[in-house]
Amino acid sequence: MLKRKEFIIGAAAGLLVAVVATAGGLIRWPGMDGSLLSVSGPITPSAGAPDAAFGPPPGAPVSFADIFTQVAPAVVQIDVRTRVPRQAETFQIPGLPFEFEGPQGEGESPEGETTLGAGSGFFISADGYIVTNNHVIANAEEITVRLADNRELPARLVGRDESTDLAVIKVDGGRFPYVSFEESAEPRVGDWVIAVGNPFGLGGTATAGIVSAKSRDLQDVSSNYVDYIQIDAAINRGNSGGPTFDIYGRVIGVNTAIFSPTGGSIGIGFAIPANTAKTITDRLMRGEQIERGYLGVTIADLDPFREAMGLEASIAGALINDVTAGGPAARGGLRPGDIVVELDDAPVSGATDLTRRVGAAEVGDTIEVVVLRGERRLVARVRAAKRPSQSELAALQTPGRRPVPEASPGQALAGLTLAPMTPELRAKYDIPAGVNGVVVVAEAQLGPTRFVPGVVILQAGLSPVRSIADIQAEIARARAAGRDEFFVLAWSPDGNGAVLLDVPSRPAAQPQSRTPATKQ
Repeated sequence: MLKRKEFIIGAAAGLLVAVVATAGGLIRWPGMDGSLLSVSGPITPSAGAPDAAFGPPPGAPVSFADIFTQVAPAVVQIDVRTRVPRQAETFQIPGLPFEFEGPQGEGESPEGETTLGAGSGFFISADGYIVTNNHVIANAEEITVRLADNRELPARLVGRDESTDLAVIKVDGGRFPYVSFEESAEPRVGDWVIAVGNPFGLGGTATAGIVSAKSRDLQDVSSNYVDYIQIDAAINRGNSGGPTFDIYGRVIGVNTAIFSPTGGSIGIGFAIPANTAKTITDRLMRGEQIERGYLGVTIADLDPFREAMGLEASIAGALINDVTAGGPAARGGLRPGDIVVELDDAPVSGATDLTRRVGAAEVGDTIEVVVLRGERRLVARVRAAKRPSQSELAALQTPGRRPVPEASPGQALAGLTLAPMTPELRAKYDIPAGVNGVVVVAEAQLGPTRFVPGVVILQAGLSPVRSIADIQAEIARARAAGRDEFFVLAWSPDGNGAVLLDVPSRPAAQPQSRTPATKQ
């Protein structure tokens, strides 16, 4: 699984160190001073060791040079100027080696500092349409495109889609060299690929490798709509938005991200497949807004929780953790803890499947949702709304910092200290009127999950919780079934969460006192 701290979005801001250093005379490339011009006559390459065979393996190209020469003119460098809001303390922009210090000094802009970033892109039409990543041009105040012949042209944003991290920009002019997306020929694991782009601001750079894997889920919001191609051709900061080519010069993907514990390439890169990129960019070029259906639920895959909930292995679906108040799902009668097993008469395989199929719905469509609620199978009809932007959703889901509330007396069970809901506890922990269950009244760290006073256990297994006895009953069911874990759904001010708790050991049997036998 990709850990978020190790998942590096390539070149959202980019590094211009090499460009600046070269322009400033800090880096000298071979031949810049004309020293190589003194070399004359033929240069004879070494043939290597006697009788040593040197040739490509079967199926490999002798060289990628012809392919690069063919496609490189369509690849561009994208320079962006963005403004970063001023803060009261020192802060650093990810991907840039500059620090800015606050508070604002005399004569400085109250809107914040201007920063530079760089990425890649490529022409997909002769009249100047260019594909890149959304994160390359997000919040850009100025976009400049540097062509392969070093011309610089101003560009304007045509459209972007946060959910797939794609964007289209345009420069004025015509007869630009361009490349096309390959939709019919599906790349295979092991096929050769070439990545072309602008790593670290160095300009047109080619790297080669193979398709390492397909249909990768990056555990990122974009993976809800993209099955990524994994490649081992080196891509680094600044390659974002550049093309991945096959050996015929066809675009099979848009380079987007790398997996790296260091920030540099370790041979694990990800590209948006051509069929996804073409569908989105065609719509953006037509001036369409990318709208997706929305239910207003927070969901998780059922797989990690199925056994602990006591469900049969054959049951698949998506678990609803939370329902947005006043949203389409709430109006349609869906509740936290429901398990979505069908959508419009077709089975739901998991959370990603549900998200994509809801996203494909037209705004205003009525969707038939079949859920498991406890032992019952229910049908809800929900009218799809327009999905908010990723930034809007992220703002809604960002937890705030809160002090740990004061503990209260309670009963120890399964590593938690619990108490029945009372008006006093509801008021003390500011628990909304519609939230019912058993209250956690002391802080506890159970594996990766931290419980603080005021958290409410809403559900245990498949049943709602109204008393501590309900949790004890679920523990007894888990023991009887031979399970090591049981499922709970918990409310907190930051949203609901599904948690697996260890089934506690049975209390040791207490020795019974006996009356000594008396001889008669």
